[in-house]
Amino acid sequence: MPFLRESDDVYELYLGTEGVELDETNPENRFSPGWIDAVNELLDQVAEAGSSSKKGLVITATGKFFTNGLDTDFVFANADKLPAYLDDVHALYAKVLTLPVATVAAINGHAFGAGAMLALCADYRAMRADRGFWSLPEAALNMPFTAGMAALIRTRLADAAATDSMLTSRRYGADDAVSSGIVEETAPSEGLVERARAVAAERASTAGANLAVIKKGLRAPLLETLAIPTPASLL
Repeated sequence: MPFLRESDDVYELYLGTEGVELDETNPENRFSPGWIDAVNELLDQVAEAGSSSKKGLVITATGKFFTNGLDTDFVFANADKLPAYLDDVHALYAKVLTLPVATVAAINGHAFGAGAMLALCADYRAMRADRGFWSLPEAALNMPFTAGMAALIRTRLADAAATDSMLTSRRYGADDAVSSGIVEETAPSEGLVERARAVAAERASTAGANLAVIKKGLRAPLLETLAIPTPASLL
């Protein structure tokens, strides 16, 4: 399950299990209900400390995936629970978007679907240069975007990148992701987290309740859309 590390300058939230390259129960860091709960609890710890501790937050993982998005096994087995499940995903996005600390996503591997959108919730993104794709595969999988997800993508990406990524399910490597404005920079795998840590540390002095207020004002229309309950008609 996800875990948190703390240093003098930053928190590091890892989306996989501590001490192993791959979590056997969730090797792709998919958004299972338990995984969402664990990430929420860790983000709450960061948010609580953010009012008194001037630190930034790096969000990353180990292994092949940053996160492969929705837990499709859960979705297919629990169609009646899908609206509530998606509401939980939206709430997770809103929490990351409004944390009272600077956030940097260090995209260590594939970021697909809901996982790609999670990366967009960070204030800044660095992507591994040599391997991994950022992609929104929903069109290819015949899956819709929720209103909240579409609003997130429209808000965080330029129109050309949002249109291309949503309608074609294109897989963006690191260089293409930079040129499309999906991520701010690339870094070699061995220096990715270190670079993300440096960016987060540079911005750590802004941490506090006022930063959360600014973020909420900046993202107000998006947050309002994310808070709308997912209708059963989405199915």
